[in-house]
Amino acid sequence: MTRTPMVPKEVFFTKGVGRHRNRLESFESALRSAGIEKVNLVRVSSILPPKCKVISRKRGLEKLCPGEITFVVLAEASTDEPSRMIGSGIGLAQPVKGEQYGYISEHHGFGMKSKRLGDFVEDMAATMLATTLGIEFDPETAYDERKEIYKMSGKIVRTRNCVQTAEGDKNGLWTTVVSAAVFLL
Repeated sequence: MTRTPMVPKEVFFTKGVGRHRNRLESFESALRSAGIEKVNLVRVSSILPPKCKVISRKRGLEKLCPGEITFVVLAEASTDEPSRMIGSGIGLAQPVKGEQYGYISEHHGFGMKSKRLGDFVEDMAATMLATTLGIEFDPETAYDERKEIYKMSGKIVRTRNCVQTAEGDKNGLWTTVVSAAVFLL
């Protein structure tokens, strides 16, 4: 019997925020905002398959079928503390060579604004890919400097991020943010 590997052919990125008096319903609302509430999510780790094409959110959402098993790299954060900053982010680093795998990173937490969180997750993905590709760099240098080294190496073609931040609801409702890389087989 021949094994057929389940390797995603496409990926898209989405994000959302939800608020509700119950935490679970806040999460559901965030998934709705992201457009992925109608599928059964299965969390996976951080590898972008070789030759996996990045498509638009709109095109990706159109391809989802209600109830289907859908693999995602998902970051989520929730709070019921008024004004507390929460964030979730997904970073991507793609290698130049299409037959090489790339990396997707995820992070969720408190206190980071969108720009800082975006740079953070992008940096994590790029650093993981750079170490795999043998790119030499000083991990103590700022991300902007390392980003130039990565690009100049000619081995990393693209980095990007998808982040969602929000402040906790002023009336104490649960606030949830999600960011996701959604794989399509």
